[in-house]
Amino acid sequence: MSSRSSPGPDVDVISVREIESGYVSGCGSESSLPDIYFTKPHLAFLNRQLQFLEPQEILRWCITSLPGLYQTTAFGLTGLVTLDMLSKMKIPRPQLVDLVFLDTLHHFPETLALVDRIRSHYPLVSLHIYKPDGVDTADEFARKHGEKLWETNDELYDWVAKVEPAQRAYRELQVAAVLTGRRRSQGGKRGDLDVIEVDEAGLIKVNPLANWSFSQVQDYIKQNNVPYNDLLDRGYKSIGDWHSTQPTKAGEDERAGRWKGQPKTECGIHNPRSKFAQYLQEQEAKKQEEALHRALDGFEVSS
Repeated sequence: MSSRSSPGPDVDVISVREIESGYVSGCGSESSLPDIYFTKPHLAFLNRQLQFLEPQEILRWCITSLPGLYQTTAFGLTGLVTLDMLSKMKIPRPQLVDLVFLDTLHHFPETLALVDRIRSHYPLVSLHIYKPDGVDTADEFARKHGEKLWETNDELYDWVAKVEPAQRAYRELQVAAVLTGRRRSQGGKRGDLDVIEVDEAGLIKVNPLANWSFSQVQDYIKQNNVPYNDLLDRGYKSIGDWHSTQPTKAGEDERAGRWKGQPKTECGIHNPRSKFAQYLQEQEAKKQEEALHRALDGFEVSS
């Protein structure tokens, strides 16, 4: 007769009650629950419903529906509105939405000063800052990657300064969903933006103010005394790195000051991940080809 040992206290076992009912509760076995995902029909349904809601209602839905929820922000006006709305929703402490800020090491001094003001104004909010891997200053960045990488290799700059730190943040913080500051009125690729999207890696992106105009965002900031970037009073509307951001002129699109004179409209964080995977593969292949040529040249010389 064979003996059967009972499972120890650390073994995750579905309760008898769950087996009998045919359902699994959230407090039961995590291994028997699926990860968060949306089918295409479900995603389309959610967008039809959410597009008629006010931003605060969308945020409330996110808090109650999406675990692993964070807000990614560079402290632009829309992100500040989202942050302020969340701060006034009386969210229980465990459900507060933490912020993720990607410090590219090339932000304006005014942006970094705003970060300190935000910390003071919203003391309950946790801020996670991620920098390019292995460097802490702009000088260290230049020594590692070369001077003005944004000019010599724009795609590589986007990868090392923004995309890789973002992916590292999502992995280390176990981010499943993010709130973004994108709006349709910003133009470019954002003109047909949905309220909720899912990227290639399954990351859920929610754009709670997708329907708002720049003037609506501005009005909210003024009416609620929300701290904002001093550059906005000097003609800037969309603010990124100092080397690729200019003030906008009257009548120009909100993001016209970003990468002026270039076809580029996104910094890389919101581009398909497969684009950067392909780029990195091409770079690796190029390195291997160069190494092979050097090896062959050395062989010919020694012969």
